[in-house]
Amino acid sequence: MPTIGWFEILIVVAIAIIVLGPKDFPIMLKKVGSWIGTAKKYINDVQNEVSSIDVEDNHIKKKVDKKDES
Repeated sequence: MPTIGWFEILIVVAIAIIVLGPKDFPIMLKKVGSWIGTAKKYINDVQNEVSSIDVEDNHIKKKVDKKDES
């Protein structure tokens, strides 16, 4: 898997400044940061839901196993 180094990041930033202009570049960075934050929050919520489903499933299995032993 290729890695992204500082030089590649610098090239992308330079191209973005040229394309967007120095005036709009900070605004775009803020929007991108907001999108990334929203995506991370959504992914975290999904992971928490899956984890809680797994915990509930294990709890139910333990109850069923205890009833089977009785």
